[in-house]
Amino acid sequence: MKALFIGGTGTISTEISKLLLEQGHELYLLNRGNRNEGLPAGAKILQADINDEAKVAELIGDLDFDVVAQFIAFVPEQVERDYRLFKDKTRQYMFISSASAYQTPLSDYRITEGTPLANPYWEYSRNKIACEDYLMKQYREQGFPITIVRPSHTYSERSVPVGVHGGKGPWQVLRRMQEGKPIIVHGDGTSLWTVTHSRDFAKGFVGLMGNLHAIGESVHITSDESVTWNQIHEIVAAELGVKPNFLHVPSAFLDACSDEDYRGSLLGDKANTVVFDNSKLKRLVPDFVATTRADQGLREAARYMLDHPEAQQEDPEFDAWCDRVAAALERAIAEVRG
Repeated sequence: MKALFIGGTGTISTEISKLLLEQGHELYLLNRGNRNEGLPAGAKILQADINDEAKVAELIGDLDFDVVAQFIAFVPEQVERDYRLFKDKTRQYMFISSASAYQTPLSDYRITEGTPLANPYWEYSRNKIACEDYLMKQYREQGFPITIVRPSHTYSERSVPVGVHGGKGPWQVLRRMQEGKPIIVHGDGTSLWTVTHSRDFAKGFVGLMGNLHAIGESVHITSDESVTWNQIHEIVAAELGVKPNFLHVPSAFLDACSDEDYRGSLLGDKANTVVFDNSKLKRLVPDFVATTRADQGLREAARYMLDHPEAQQEDPEFDAWCDRVAAALERAIAEVRG
């Protein structure tokens, strides 16, 4: 199989790239070349900014592909550009959408690919829906061979999936755990969430590549396991050798008192219970099974951060904000109690 990945070095796409190369497929990566050093040998690099349409058209001039996979398109204009570039260049175009595009809040907690797409809380999700709409139109009217893939919360050994963190990533949350400080968990921490390791996601994704029955379809790829946010933080804390000091805070309050986009990432995503039905994926990829349990993968990710100082990015601004939220809640409790 001859594949072109637009991107190819992110949390999701790196493991897919590795798996394809391990299986002996021919892989081209179209990116700016900033993060390719971590890939195994064998990938062919087309170095360009995908937004430079003329340059990309020149690079792919004599090439065509079995699969083109787009990992870094977020607005309709970007998939419109891809259609112009690849409509005569590929047998399958795979677009990474998002499970946050599903109806929010859900009318049924069990999510299938037939769950309506609607998210009034998050522009990111609405843009992904608009991208899907455009691609489905091209499939129906022009025969453009699309497959839409919806990941949920996919993580790797290098990314600890905590619920509330600052702009510099999750390390400061782990640091607060180590110091015994309050750890902010949205809501009461009992809503169910699905975390999927990128190794498992890669198996499902590769199974959809070149798959005749995936053309014109939308498919989510997730683990079958759901855990609560309290359990997620407890697993991470256990790897650190501490007990978490939970501070449960309503998501709407967090959104109201932060410059971060918690309206989108919490109210439009993580605050809602999600349980995915992967029956469709398993019909299309009969041997798919997610084999990394949440406790195993989360411990691995936490251990990676502990063992790699370069991953420990301090975030004093977020740390101070957490302290202010904790103090504000303490004052509110004292005032109400009189």
